[in-house]
Amino acid sequence: MSILVRFTGAPGMTAEKYDATQTRIEASGKFPPDGLELHVAFSAGGSFRVSEIWDSKEQFEAFGERLMPVLTETGIEFSAEPEVFEVHNIVKR
Repeated sequence: MSILVRFTGAPGMTAEKYDATQTRIEASGKFPPDGLELHVAFSAGGSFRVSEIWDSKEQFEAFGERLMPVLTETGIEFSAEPEVFEVHNIVKR
């Protein structure tokens, strides 16, 4: 079952910080990681956010083990734990 994961950056998160971190994540190993179907980064309501669709929670958690040290090194924080939802349906063009 696929999952949707929604992250909200802490105050002060910017597109520039995201871009710098994304470059490091891509350089740190295989990207996109196994199981990542879709990754979308955007600003909404004054907050920088990322939403992703994963094939499974296990694949998301495995990538998190690689991701978190990079985020810590670059000073990226979240305003809360990511929200995780089971996906009922996905429509692609």
